[in-house]
Amino acid sequence: MGWLQDKAVLITGGASGIGRAVVKRFIQEGAKVCVLDISESKLQSLNDEFGSDVISVCGDVRYFEDNQKAVSLAARTFGKLDTLVLNAGIFDGFKKFTDISPQVLEGAYDEILDINVKGYLLGVKAAIPELLKSKGTVIFSVSGASFYPDGGGVLYTASKHAELGLMRQMAFELAPDIRVNGVALGGTITELSVAPSLRPYYSAPSVDDKKESIRNRNPLKMFMEPEHHVASYVLLASDQSLAMTGEVISSDGGLSVRGLS
Repeated sequence: MGWLQDKAVLITGGASGIGRAVVKRFIQEGAKVCVLDISESKLQSLNDEFGSDVISVCGDVRYFEDNQKAVSLAARTFGKLDTLVLNAGIFDGFKKFTDISPQVLEGAYDEILDINVKGYLLGVKAAIPELLKSKGTVIFSVSGASFYPDGGGVLYTASKHAELGLMRQMAFELAPDIRVNGVALGGTITELSVAPSLRPYYSAPSVDDKKESIRNRNPLKMFMEPEHHVASYVLLASDQSLAMTGEVISSDGGLSVRGLS
């Protein structure tokens, strides 16, 4: 018996990166998983790997109807919804505020905040009716950038700070029936996409350079893989965390004790 035996879970952005690692671990822990993702090809790969252990919806978290469609499919297929994992996200490529023209800024703001903030709002809004029935839980994928500068550029950092505020306010408003917690992720080797309007100005570092940069930022001197984070999600989705709401588990190599070095 796994920690999530017979739990019904919906994961946004679950077809790649950290989301996919969470899907795999949740299935191993006995959960029934539905994934909402915008990439049809990555969803097909997910279905090929996990077969009947996962169901999927190709949709966009920026639209309430797509979130509602995924919630309805999960509830209809599994008979309930216990956990919503909000993981879909987009990056700004560390683009500095002074280097973004006003014209590019407007479009990039919409792209990043619509996915990273509005997508979380709409996901919870769609899931509330089912989560109230199950007295379920919501898990936010937040970030070291939710607490500290230079985890991204100004737009990504603003969006991640906003996610943290949403998580705390929702934990307050939805208690005692729904618990809302988060996992603050540190630098991780993933396929996190850069906002389309910023891609022409972004030069992606090599994987080795990215690993070295991440190592130099945290006291544990490690670069993180998606699998390093999944146990935190398992804990928050399980009944072992029934006394926790409004809390964040930092899975970031120890950024909070980095000090002045």
